[in-house]
Amino acid sequence: MTAISERQQRGYIGAIAAEARVNVELETEGMTLNIGPQHPATHGTLRIIAKLDGEQVVSAEPVMGYMHRGYEKLVEVRTFPQVTTLINRIDWLGNFANEVPFILAAEQLMEIEAPARAQYIRTIFFELSRQANLMLFLGDMGVQLGAITAVFYAFRDREHVLNLMESVTGGRFHPNFDRIGGLKDDLPKGWVEECKGAMVKVRRFCDEIEELLMGNEIFETRTRGIGVIPAEVALGYGLSGANLRASGVDWDLRRDNDYPLAWKDADFKVWTHPDGDSFARYWVRLQEVRESTKIVDQLIENIPAGPIMAKVPRIIKVPAGEAWVSTENPLGEMGYYVVSKGDLGPFRVKIRTASFNNISIVPWVMRGVYVPDVITILASLYFILGDIDR
Repeated sequence: MTAISERQQRGYIGAIAAEARVNVELETEGMTLNIGPQHPATHGTLRIIAKLDGEQVVSAEPVMGYMHRGYEKLVEVRTFPQVTTLINRIDWLGNFANEVPFILAAEQLMEIEAPARAQYIRTIFFELSRQANLMLFLGDMGVQLGAITAVFYAFRDREHVLNLMESVTGGRFHPNFDRIGGLKDDLPKGWVEECKGAMVKVRRFCDEIEELLMGNEIFETRTRGIGVIPAEVALGYGLSGANLRASGVDWDLRRDNDYPLAWKDADFKVWTHPDGDSFARYWVRLQEVRESTKIVDQLIENIPAGPIMAKVPRIIKVPAGEAWVSTENPLGEMGYYVVSKGDLGPFRVKIRTASFNNISIVPWVMRGVYVPDVITILASLYFILGDIDR
């Protein structure tokens, strides 16, 4: 048996030691990363507890409740007409749209229906709220990927929509304009023509955003194939709105529910996308804004004449009973389950907000993605913290 020389022995031991050092260097311990609650990418006081293996997310848990404001209890100590002041602040970018399902539920219990003119104007303002809301999303998504110009465009052109709302309601963010039985005021002279011009500007904004972002190589690389949510998973987690339609599910309450509103008199398309990724969610919302301008254009040409308020008692007492009404809000399905005992205010109100359900998919969709993609996926799901912590 040939003896191993001292030199060979040292070389063998050195090789083993080098291999051990490499193995030690490649081994990584799990790391917990807190994203938020004070972080621009969480869009408010949301906290994501992400457990990482290197740059890859092993698990992600959303932690809500940092700005809980107790809407469901606050409405119990308000009269029915006072409730709209609170609820248009839930999704503060959707404002007027938040008021509509609650008012419809109260009208259902009172067995009254707003006049046709009020129904048209309600629907128009609902769609204006949708545009103001989603335009900010379309710009802000660019910021999450380093494209700051897009959000400047969004803030610039969103002003046209907010100016329309302010000229009628007196409020830019919180109109408090809907009333049981109709509306607070009628449209001022010249408003219809101003609205037509604003819709042209909103469509031009959509074209500019599409050219700026959707043909951009970085934007496409960071969104296509990222955060894919299959249709059955989206349905299982209760997603709604564009997050559901971007997974190929053709569902829109404006078309699929029978409301005493004017959507039934408008011709519009419900857009879906088969991919279910971050790009699809962005693309669906872009088309939704375009369709919204078409709805408004059709309705303002055919607003019926007549009163804007039905006959309601001066002091409103809603009869005892229960009602559930949900509408297709900018962020998805928003519903109110209203319980009345015949008093001046509601006995109980349960609010189903779109953001709360939409954020529930985070543990599933974040599993296995890389840290930079967390920001993209959160932005594409699009939620408002007031809509979660209600």
